[in-house]
Amino acid sequence: MARKSETTPEKGKKNAAGTKKPGRIKQIIEVYKYTQEVDRSTLPLMLVAIAASIAVGVLLTMLIFSSPWYGIFMGLAIGVLIAMMILARKAERAAFGRIKGQPGAALAAMQSIRRGWNVDDEPVQIDPRSQKMLFRASGRAGIAVVAEDSSSISMKLLEKERRSIRRVLQHENVPVHQIVVGDGDGEIPLHKLPTHMQRMKKQLTKDEAAQVTKRLYALRRSLRESIPKGVDPMRARPNRKAMRGR
Repeated sequence: MARKSETTPEKGKKNAAGTKKPGRIKQIIEVYKYTQEVDRSTLPLMLVAIAASIAVGVLLTMLIFSSPWYGIFMGLAIGVLIAMMILARKAERAAFGRIKGQPGAALAAMQSIRRGWNVDDEPVQIDPRSQKMLFRASGRAGIAVVAEDSSSISMKLLEKERRSIRRVLQHENVPVHQIVVGDGDGEIPLHKLPTHMQRMKKQLTKDEAAQVTKRLYALRRSLRESIPKGVDPMRARPNRKAMRGR
């Protein structure tokens, strides 16, 4: 009787290439090193958060229990938590800074939104010559159409997409938000795009939002057929590893 081939997993997770994945602590160290290189204020702010938390903890426990030890441990735990939150925020901003200006950076930022928006995976409008692209998402706040700059080509694409949406939703009062990514007046910086979209006022019910998303599928066209050869809309996605500083 032939023996079945057995595969016994080794200790530690491995990827398809057989290399061991870094542990959580190692990942945090890598993120910290990259973030500190980009933003030198990361470490000082983390240390201030820890020191301030310990000081407050000691003060409170001295007033209540007349002993500083509990306050030291409590303050240290809270301080480390706040420091990790600071690191996460700084790392996110550094990651967006790394991909800023790349085609598809807006899509990467939109896809970082965990809930509330259905983000199309491919550009909804593209200019064959300049390869300027628009990206779209729908949710309870309505429809968001995002351009990656304020060039005249991008503005024309925004207007073209707005008309296309209105043709599909001509009898429905669905807000269409035109967003331009950039650092100018009326523009949204790349790292603030996810927060900006999450803070938009909800104007549709869940059922209405689902119906809008369903109707928008009618606008999807095959970009493979509508753009010249050599232009791949799937390449409009910055490398995720680049956002993590690897």
